[in-house]
Amino acid sequence: MKRGKKYVEAAKNIEKGNLYDVAEAVSLVKKTAIAKFDETIEAHIRTGCDGRHADQQIRGAVVLPHGTGKKIRILVFAKDAKAEEAKAAGADYVGGDELIPKIQKENWFEFDVVVATPDMMGVVGRLGRVLGPKGLMPNPKAGTVTMDVTKAIQDIKAGKIEYRLDKTNIIHVPLGKASFTEEQITDNFQTLIEAVIKARPAAVKGQFLKSVTLSSTMGPGVKINPMRLV
Repeated sequence: MKRGKKYVEAAKNIEKGNLYDVAEAVSLVKKTAIAKFDETIEAHIRTGCDGRHADQQIRGAVVLPHGTGKKIRILVFAKDAKAEEAKAAGADYVGGDELIPKIQKENWFEFDVVVATPDMMGVVGRLGRVLGPKGLMPNPKAGTVTMDVTKAIQDIKAGKIEYRLDKTNIIHVPLGKASFTEEQITDNFQTLIEAVIKARPAAVKGQFLKSVTLSSTMGPGVKINPMRLV
């Protein structure tokens, strides 16, 4: 794969095959974020889980102390008093049945997170095929299926992110922006990694954290020594 000049230059800062400690990795990932926009810093955590087994799934949510630096648009499925509560709490969009054709037929996805009250899951379930693959399906484990819509909205706005295994047993999570200080990125990373380690399924044998990589949107990956994180 041919890489651009900037990427090649940035990659020279990173020793191939080297495993860094967290502080060094955060410093390097900031140094190699050289695009003209404020790049997102991401963590990619490869686990020893086999997601094909139900008892080795990982899914949860955690509030990052400094947020992600991104304005999150929230869609809430609720009705009556709960719909009013969601609007008051600052949801960007609130609705019910009438949103289904808009999402299914008009391909409307002007939102980043979906929250639903339990009584609306019958409605939301009809959108499973379109919301599921995009990782937008509300889930009780992530705190997005709840009667306490105010708390759910406040947590999301405060920097709550969801983590889950993808098909290759890797967790991909935004940690902040390149404009964040090293301390802010480090705090967010430590909060995330502690939550992921805590969520380790009992059925997983052997090494749990296989590899941990930090990268910016356009920059090269910086590998962290996973043995120092446990």
